[in-house]
Amino acid sequence: MMRVLAVGPAATVQDLGRPGWFHSGVGVAGAADRGALRLANRLVGNPEDAAGIEVLLGGLVVRAEQHHTVAVTGASAPATVDGVPVGHASVLELAPGATLRLGLASHGLRSYVAVRGGVDVAPVLGSRSRDTLAGIGPEPLRAGDRLPIGPPPRTLPLVDLAPVAPQPDPVTVRALPGPRADWFTDPDALFTGLWSVTTDTDRVGARLARVAGPPLRRAVAGELRTEGMASGSVQVPPSGEPVVFLADHPITGGYPVVAVVLDADIDLVAQIRPGGRLRFRRADRSA
Repeated sequence: MMRVLAVGPAATVQDLGRPGWFHSGVGVAGAADRGALRLANRLVGNPEDAAGIEVLLGGLVVRAEQHHTVAVTGASAPATVDGVPVGHASVLELAPGATLRLGLASHGLRSYVAVRGGVDVAPVLGSRSRDTLAGIGPEPLRAGDRLPIGPPPRTLPLVDLAPVAPQPDPVTVRALPGPRADWFTDPDALFTGLWSVTTDTDRVGARLARVAGPPLRRAVAGELRTEGMASGSVQVPPSGEPVVFLADHPITGGYPVVAVVLDADIDLVAQIRPGGRLRFRRADRSA
C-alpha cells in the first residue's frame, strides 16, 4: 500500500486507457503523456501499460507502507525521499515508512509516478484510468487515500537511470491538414508563426492563442453536423483559438477540424504548460 499525504493541483490514476468503447460513447482516456508513463513503468520493471499516478505540476506526497520500488518521469518535478533529493527518471527504493515528495515542476506539466507492481485499483471497462470528462474510473486522489499496489512482476528493472532532455520552447508539433481545412480561408495559417498554450488547458484539450502569425478565419459561416473526433484533432471554434484534443477529449464535436496532430507528437502537447509556445509543422502522409 501507498498512502497519499498531499496532492498538488491534481493527481489521478492513469494507465494507457480503455480503447474499444467508442461505440458506447466512451473515450480512451489514459495518460496524457503516454511515453512518460511507459518509461516510468520500464524503469521499475512493470509492463508498459501498468497503472501509475499522473501528477499535475507536482505537489504529490506519498508514504510507503511497505518496501516499494518507484520511478518519477515526465515533467521535471524535484523529488525527495525523506528529505533527501533523488534523481529524476531513476529507480528509487522506498523503505517502509519512507516519504516521497514532489516539488513544483520546473519544466513540463505532468509528472508520472510508477510503482513496481502497478497501482491496483479496480478497473472500469478494462482500464484503471480516470476519465475526467466522462467521470469514469477511480476518483482523483486526495490526502488520506490508500493505494493498493499489485504483486511485483517477474521482470526486473534493466537500468537505474534514463535521463530525458527537457522540451524546447517553442515545441515543434507535426500535423496533417484536414479533414475540414476547406472550411478556412487560409488553413495554412495554422502552420505559420507561433502559438501559445493558454490557461484554459486540461486533460481534455489545450487551447491555443496567437503569438505571431495570421489568424485562422472561417470560409464557411455555418456549423457542422456532429462528427467523430480523434485524439490530436485541432478543432477551431468561432473564436478562432484552436483546441488540440488530448486524452479525455469528447468523441464527437461540431466545430471544424483544421488539422490532426500526429499520434507520436500528442505527448509533446500534453507537456506544454500555460504560456509555453509551439509551432505546427506540416507532416506528409508517410510520417
